[in-house]
Amino acid sequence: MLLTVTLNASVDKLYLLDRNTLGTVMRVREVRNSAGGKGLNVSRVASRLGEPVTAMGFVGGHTGRYFETLVADCGIHRAFTRIQAEMRNCVNCWDLSCGQSTEYLETGAPVTQEEAERFMEDFAMNLPAADVVTLSGSLPRGIADDYYATLVRMCHNAGKPVLLDASGTALANALSVKPTLIKPNLDEIASLLGCAPQTRREQVDALRTLHRGGVACAALSLGAEGVLAVCDEGEFLGVPPLIKPQNTVGCGDSMVAGFAVGMARGLSMRERIRLAVAVATASALSIGTGEYAPEDLQTLLPMVQIHQL
Repeated sequence: MLLTVTLNASVDKLYLLDRNTLGTVMRVREVRNSAGGKGLNVSRVASRLGEPVTAMGFVGGHTGRYFETLVADCGIHRAFTRIQAEMRNCVNCWDLSCGQSTEYLETGAPVTQEEAERFMEDFAMNLPAADVVTLSGSLPRGIADDYYATLVRMCHNAGKPVLLDASGTALANALSVKPTLIKPNLDEIASLLGCAPQTRREQVDALRTLHRGGVACAALSLGAEGVLAVCDEGEFLGVPPLIKPQNTVGCGDSMVAGFAVGMARGLSMRERIRLAVAVATASALSIGTGEYAPEDLQTLLPMVQIHQL
C-alpha cells in the first residue's frame, strides 16, 4: 500500500476556455473538479496503476467534505485529519486556442498546533500498513518548516522508504534526515547547493553531492528530456519519446507515483525509471491533471530509453 501525504490539499477546478482574454467576461466551456495538491496527483496515478493507496493530509470546512467525495470517487482510501479552517480552491484556466494555462492558487488554510499534533498521531497509526510513503507539496500556514523532517524520521524509524517532493526550507530541513528519494528541479537544486548546474556533467555532479549526503536516490526532473538519477545502483538518464503534450501540469507528480509504485513492487532501478518517465509522459498527453490513458502508458513504456552513465 502507498501512503500519500498532501498537507496543503485543495479542490482543483480546471476551466476549459475557447480563449482566455484578460479584462473581459469569459464563458467557461467545461469545468472539471478534482482533489488537488501534488500528493493527490500522486494518489490518482498510483491508484490507476493498480496500487492500493491511502491518502492523508488536512481537510476542513464545506470544501473539505466535497474534497473527500472527489477522493473517494477515485477509489482511494481516505485517512484525512479534519481542521477547523475552510480548505482552499485552486483554478487552472486552460486556453484551448493556444494550449496554454493560467493558474490561480489560493493560500492554504491555517493549521493550529493541536491539529498539527493530531495529524502526527494519525500518521503514526497509518504508517505500519504502508509499503512506501510519499510526502508532496508545500506546507500550509501554521506548520513548522521542519515538519517534513519529522515525518521522514518517523518513516525511517518504522522501516518505511519515503519519497519527498518539496522545495525551499521544508526540503532543505528534511535533507538532514535523508529521505529515500527526492525529485528536485533545477531551481530547487540551485537553492539547495548554492549554484545552478547547467551542463549535464554539472547536473550529475550536483546529484552526486546529494547522494553522498545520504539520499538513496536523487532524481532531477528534466521536463521533456526525462529524468537524471544518481542512486545506489548507479547513474541513469531516462529519456521519453518525443510527443506533443496537452497539459504538463502535474507530470512531475506522475513521475513520483511511478517511482513509488516501482519501489513498492520491487522493480529494478532501471524499470522504476522506465515506469516513472513513461507515466509522466502519458500524463502530458491528457488534459486532466494527475491523469493518463492506460493505452498511452502501454505504448510509451517500451519507447523510454534508459542510459547508464
